[in-house]
Amino acid sequence: FIGYKYKPGSLHDLKQINNIQMDTQYNQEKDTMPIKEKLKALYELQTVVSDIDKIKTLRGELPLEVQDLEDNVTGLETRIQNFEDEIKKFETSISGKKSQIKESQALVKRYTEQQNEVRNNREYDSISKEIEFQNLDIQLSEKRIREFSEELATKKISLETAQKQLVEMKDDLDLKKKDLDAIVADTKKGEEKLLTKAEKIEKKIEPRLLTAFRKIRKNAHNGLAIVTVQRDACGGCFNKIPPQRQLDIINSKKIIVCEYCGRILVDPYIMDESKRPVFQPEENITKKKKATRKKTTKKAATKNKSKEKDSEELES
Repeated sequence: FIGYKYKPGSLHDLKQINNIQMDTQYNQEKDTMPIKEKLKALYELQTVVSDIDKIKTLRGELPLEVQDLEDNVTGLETRIQNFEDEIKKFETSISGKKSQIKESQALVKRYTEQQNEVRNNREYDSISKEIEFQNLDIQLSEKRIREFSEELATKKISLETAQKQLVEMKDDLDLKKKDLDAIVADTKKGEEKLLTKAEKIEKKIEPRLLTAFRKIRKNAHNGLAIVTVQRDACGGCFNKIPPQRQLDIINSKKIIVCEYCGRILVDPYIMDESKRPVFQPEENITKKKKATRKKTTKKAATKNKSKEKDSEELES
């Protein structure tokens, strides 16, 4: 590759492109395919891939939106599942605390009965401490039940809102999926044909050149790796190309890369050279200009003569 100053592609890309150039020079005797045919194959591949990109742009951002909605739906479903699990935990903890309260109340009742049958103060004090402890346990369990019931109410509210959001999101997802399926059905056949055509062209191109094409295409914002010369400038970045470089591009004897954007440059008439405009030499152009000048002077003289005759007739 000639004239490579590509900044976005890093040093690795430059090494790879230099390796391709060395490989093409080394295998020049073995490789029967000339560089012009390689450039034709690359240009044809670029046109096919650009047509595929146009089909993808017709779909717009619908595939991404569908993907995002599907991810959101799965996220909401897991969130709802977590809410349901938490609600079950709170319900089981509340029921557990209620059973603890019943057990504590039963113990308090039994201890009060035992307190009446006590013989000394020591037993009375120990039983009264047990009753006090069980009453504190009941109060703590009631406090926990209140806290769990409040959290349970908030979780139920958030579960209801999440379920409503899930229903709305699923409806939106179904509509967008239908739109996407309709667009895909319209463009599927054409895309499949273009993909098969691209695969056939890729088989003609050598692997290293194909990897370079893919890398340049990946780094280019519009997906153009092969561009033509348009108005003495690069068709990708629109920077001026020197006349000598343009002649090298027209000859198509070597792969030439744009100094500024790193795209491969090809002749605009590489596929059909019969459409190339024929440039006339400067001598013929000057002769034509002189002939046109003579014609204009003759016409002006005839017009002046006719005007003089009309004026003479009027005077007479």
